[in-house]
Amino acid sequence: QLQLVESGGGLVQAGGSLRLSCAASGRTLSDYNMGWFRQAPGKEREFVAAISRSGLSTSYAGSLKDRFTISRDNAKNTVYLQMSSLKPEDTAIYSCAADRKRIPITARAYEYDGWGQGTQVTVSS
Repeated sequence: QLQLVESGGGLVQAGGSLRLSCAASGRTLSDYNMGWFRQAPGKEREFVAAISRSGLSTSYAGSLKDRFTISRDNAKNTVYLQMSSLKPEDTAIYSCAADRKRIPITARAYEYDGWGQGTQVTVSS
């Protein structure tokens, strides 16, 4: 069974950067399309970014594309989310997710079948 563990969250000032990591174990990460989602207090979970098994195809929430970059290192069984120019509204719990079934990457949370516990990102103004 695939297990996902996020790390790299923390407290950062507005305008700063963070790199989140999602380490996989139990299965080969290259079998999965991967996604990042976030959920802020009192809000619904929202799509952040996704990356295909090979890493050649990526997708972003429109408002985040210029500031966030998703990448993966299948040899290290890890997916990354580089976040820059962070804003207070980026404060949320960030979770990675895995999709083994589909070929195209998806932004729909219900189409992912494996989730990590999440890592807290707090951006102060």
